[in-house]
Amino acid sequence: MDSSETRGNVGAGAGRSASLATETGDVKPDRYAWKALWASAVGYAMDGFDFLILAFALSAITASLGLTGAEAGSLATLTLIGAVFGGVVFGVLSDYFGRVKLLALTILIFAVFTGLTAISQEYWQIAVFRFIAGLGLGGEFGIGMTLAAEAWPAKFRARATSLVAVGWQTGVFLAAIVSAILIPLIGWRGLFLVGIAPALFAFYVRRGVHEPALFEENKNKTRRSFPLWLLFKDRATTKTSVGIAILTSVQNFGYYGLIIWLPTYLSSEFGYGLTQTGAWTAVTVVGMIVGIMVFGVLADRFGRRPLFWAFQTGAALSVLAYSQLDAPFALLIGGAIMGFFVNGMLGGYGAIMAELYPTEARSTAQNVLFNIGRAVGGFGPLVIGALAVVYGFSLVIAMLASIYVIAIIATATLIPERRGAALN
Repeated sequence: MDSSETRGNVGAGAGRSASLATETGDVKPDRYAWKALWASAVGYAMDGFDFLILAFALSAITASLGLTGAEAGSLATLTLIGAVFGGVVFGVLSDYFGRVKLLALTILIFAVFTGLTAISQEYWQIAVFRFIAGLGLGGEFGIGMTLAAEAWPAKFRARATSLVAVGWQTGVFLAAIVSAILIPLIGWRGLFLVGIAPALFAFYVRRGVHEPALFEENKNKTRRSFPLWLLFKDRATTKTSVGIAILTSVQNFGYYGLIIWLPTYLSSEFGYGLTQTGAWTAVTVVGMIVGIMVFGVLADRFGRRPLFWAFQTGAALSVLAYSQLDAPFALLIGGAIMGFFVNGMLGGYGAIMAELYPTEARSTAQNVLFNIGRAVGGFGPLVIGALAVVYGFSLVIAMLASIYVIAIIATATLIPERRGAALN
């Protein structure tokens, strides 16, 4: 049983602390909580699926449409740019009009425009479709995290948001399997038509899940203030928002930088073939999934900040150690351990941001601050690739370990602990 705690509310303003009741006793998630979690996790899985099928189909798209290397590479960039804009827009709209409505809308947008990608005949068409699909992709993350956090008891909140985060990795696995099967059979156009399937799930979300009671009770507050301003309304809140943005930037930079270049690193440094690099990378992703799940369980037991410190320290040490490995078995196990720490932190953002921001700005905070990190993280592959040309992959991966020191400092100096606090 968790003891009741009173913690300062970041959104309460400088010099004023809010006494928030915490949930105690053996409170269990009810049927609605599970439905909200299911909708959020599946939505995020479809988010990951629709984003990653572009990577698997890119070579076929390039050959079919006669794209240049720059044009082909820009498609992923345009999707990420759309995601950043979508995160801001749909986060604000979710705080105004409701989590369930906007979750369904974002799923519908990225599904429909993923499907429309199949009819593209020129570069500008596919570029527009990917950008608009990105709007939906960027909006979905924070809305789903907010819905799950508001629906689940405080005692299990980090576990709930971790289950939502696992959805992305599930979608990545599904994209890899489906792409390998379908591209040889129906081509890249057929694959993107399959990507429209999540649109059907959007109707289930809209009809099968109602808005959280917490949102209904507080929705009129949003009419009196613009949610985006509430992320920076006073010194304490601004400090926290900067801290969260640093955490998400470090995590995304490390994640994208490693997951994009890991197959190339294994191939160029150790001569691994396609099958072996795929297997070793898959084990690393499994480590990421386990890390997310463990983070959620332990963060509910010991607090958010201690777990962020532990995983940030683990990420720095495991990335540094991985850069020194050369034996196949060591690289296999080392990759799983590295993945465990590098991406395990993803499970904590939904819970910690839900507790740090009020209901009228919660979805905005989730989407804006995570997508700032996603935007910074998008430079990870570019920076690592450029430095690797000069210094080699082993040294650059070792250098990557240093970024987690920044996150450790930010967690210690900028972010308060509010484990178990009732949402306000």
